Amino acid sequence: MSKTPLAILILAAGKGTRMKSDKPKVMHELAGKPMINWLIGTCEQLTPQKIITVIGPNMDALAKAVEPHETVIQETRNGTGGAVKCALPALENFDGNILILMGDEPLVSLESLQELIKIGGLAVQGFDTLTPFGLGRMVLNEDGTLNEIIEDRDCTPQQKKISLCNTGNYCVPSKKLAEWVDQIGNDNAQQEYYLTDLPAIAAKDGVKTQVIRSHWKGPWGVNDRIQLSAHEKMLQQILREKAMLNGVAMIDPDSVYFHYDTIIASGTTIEPHVFLGAEVIIEENVTIRAFSHIEKTHIKSGATIGPFARLRGGSTLGENTKVGNFVELKNTKLDDGAKASHLSYLGDSEIGVHTNIGAGTITCNYDGYQKHKTVIAENVFIGSNAALIAPVKIDKGSIIAAGSTVTKNVPVDTLYISRPSHQIKEGWAKRYHDHKAKSIE
Repeated sequence: MSKTPLAILILAAGKGTRMKSDKPKVMHELAGKPMINWLIGTCEQLTPQKIITVIGPNMDALAKAVEPHETVIQETRNGTGGAVKCALPALENFDGNILILMGDEPLVSLESLQELIKIGGLAVQGFDTLTPFGLGRMVLNEDGTLNEIIEDRDCTPQQKKISLCNTGNYCVPSKKLAEWVDQIGNDNAQQEYYLTDLPAIAAKDGVKTQVIRSHWKGPWGVNDRIQLSAHEKMLQQILREKAMLNGVAMIDPDSVYFHYDTIIASGTTIEPHVFLGAEVIIEENVTIRAFSHIEKTHIKSGATIGPFARLRGGSTLGENTKVGNFVELKNTKLDDGAKASHLSYLGDSEIGVHTNIGAGTITCNYDGYQKHKTVIAENVFIGSNAALIAPVKIDKGSIIAAGSTVTKNVPVDTLYISRPSHQIKEGWAKRYHDHKAKSIE
């Protein structure tokens, strides 16, 4: 890679009108992270002296998202050339290569950018696609350098067949940038200044534009929700492949969704239709069964989750724990070997070692104003359909009878029963059925 000093300029002032959103376009997320941060993460690996993002007015959230890197504001959205021009003062004392990138191209590869900055002079990135419609075509000279970039609407029928398209990413020597940008005109239908004029301007200065060709699957850049979805699909495939190469087994990878910060160890098996949200840590040899939704949860080794489990924020599952079908956890800790096998809600709870939670158990943690905690010690057995009214503590070795409503603390090794005594009325059911049958005759 070139030893020449590097600065990176990211153009991100677009409103993203076609996204139909109040968010700046580059703040829309891929795998839970704004697309601008995916791009900045790649840029940081190039160890530039500075990264400057050009933003629009009233884009405070975007300015915060790119911190600690510098931002400049493009007050008038007058094209990519205008965006670069407003950033020139921030580059005034810089001597080296300037990499100009589009903020809505979050998945551009590190390798292609490394190639771009190695060239020296003026270089532009292109990509080959079978679906070039709407994209600027790159017309090459016989020696492979760039002759011109022609917008799709201006192409002849023959030029429309060109598969090499413009990405909008350039590497420009700092000594020439201000001079060349100053020559960009706005004699076009939009009366805007476009960087696509740079190759022709550089040619007049005796500088040929080199082309780096990249291969790409799917649409280039994000301009609408359809392209955002296509990029999400591509990114998820990258994350899945990384997980599988690290020893994670997936039966149907295409149905498993990762968050950008997911940490998952080898030996884990993930069944189909599993969604992993933010802040999920999964240790080795965990099994996550189908149709489970997990976020902000730490799962330790040997645990089994699901199917149809819902693990919410602040939960921790110890080694060899089990959370079964239709069980929901929120801000709950299960110690090693604890089990909640089916049909339960456990919120704001601590569950001790080897405790068993029966089907239909609910921790009633909310009184309409505040959340309260349920603490269950080790080796406790909670019978089916128990309601635990927090705040409450159940001490070790105790048994809660099925159907009980627990409103008081339960001492060590206690049997707690809270339910009405049963009644048996012989013959009552037959008399009831006979009466109903006569009433509808």
